[in-house]
Amino acid sequence: MRLLYTLFIHLYSLGALLASPFSLQARQWWQGRRHLLDLLKEKCQGKQNIIWIHSASLGEFEQGKPLMERIRKEHPECSILLTFFSPSGYEIRKNEPLADVVAYLPADTLRNVRRFLDIVQPKAAIFVKYEYWFNYMDALYKRQIPFYYISAIYRPSQHFFKWYGGWFVRQLKKCTHFFVQNAISQQLLNSIGIHNVTIAGDTRFDRVYAIAQQDYTLDFAVRFKGDSQLIVAGSTWEPDEQLLRQVFEAVHDRYKLILAPHMIDSEHIKSIKNLFSDYKVLCYTEMEGQPIEDYQVLIIDTIGLLSKIYKYSDLSYIGGAFGKGLHNILEAGVFGVPLFFGPKYSKFNEAVELVSRGGAFSIQTAEEMTTRIQQFSAQPEQYGAVCDICRTFVQENLGAVDKIMAKQFRINNL
Repeated sequence: MRLLYTLFIHLYSLGALLASPFSLQARQWWQGRRHLLDLLKEKCQGKQNIIWIHSASLGEFEQGKPLMERIRKEHPECSILLTFFSPSGYEIRKNEPLADVVAYLPADTLRNVRRFLDIVQPKAAIFVKYEYWFNYMDALYKRQIPFYYISAIYRPSQHFFKWYGGWFVRQLKKCTHFFVQNAISQQLLNSIGIHNVTIAGDTRFDRVYAIAQQDYTLDFAVRFKGDSQLIVAGSTWEPDEQLLRQVFEAVHDRYKLILAPHMIDSEHIKSIKNLFSDYKVLCYTEMEGQPIEDYQVLIIDTIGLLSKIYKYSDLSYIGGAFGKGLHNILEAGVFGVPLFFGPKYSKFNEAVELVSRGGAFSIQTAEEMTTRIQQFSAQPEQYGAVCDICRTFVQENLGAVDKIMAKQFRINNL
């Protein structure tokens, strides 16, 4: 099985190379790994007590960031190496000040793993949420380097819990400790003989709460909103935007819309402008000198503002749940507003919980969202109750980082 797995890794790398002339992401993935180990050798030279933290992409980085901050505070003698699998994470966070070194993760081949660990010599490794790179896991175990999963979550449908999952389970058992989000995940791991598990919750709660507590004002958001109510739609894709266009048609007399698409390439921004062409539309990068308060739709065509813009929302829509999966709902939920998203959310524990409590609403059609908004207008007490549900939910789930640092987390020889 290891031979087949490693062969797949080689084929994946080859596929990225072949796709690189046609795909920016594939090109970044491949080019970012050329001469990577030589670059890592140079960057890690002189670094002591390296803690290696790995995130798949930007969302997982946000989960790992509160723990990075705590390690930096409580272990100043350590250096932090932050790695990413995806260009969408690395390209945005390659200059992250919390880390001493930021790099792509070398492909999980036996040669790469050996060279990587020889260069880095980490005292501990932390994988955020998932990212099961089995050659890395095996080598860490054999070298007696402790490694951990934080904010991990498991479902019965995963291959670990199927009849054919034996080899994968044996790799999981090499992990030093699992910090999982919920009791179901703990029970599933227990069912396959893994008991080094702590229910710590999701570190994203700590992260979004820290952002919400910052004292900041976004002048452009204040000016744009004015006396209107505001819908903030974050990480949207084309199906989300089509739905929001229909919703906005019904509520534009009372609401304005800030829309932050997941992809901000020029073609996508142009398509959004065309979609909302019946209204006064402005892009964030075009605001200078414009009477922003006169516009109805503001498109955020830059990265890094969304988590703070949610502060000004009266309703929030989170994209992705008409496609591969829902994006981060906690960035909006921490501000205590009703949340809306599409139907594909079952893999996201926080979304399932908030829907069951009545703080979030999964919708199939624009009519469903419009009806709910109209109900909030007619019944302000219902709107207030939903806001309280979201706010309380976040408060109840704080403290994951404290639990990780307090129990079982160990850094060898320190």
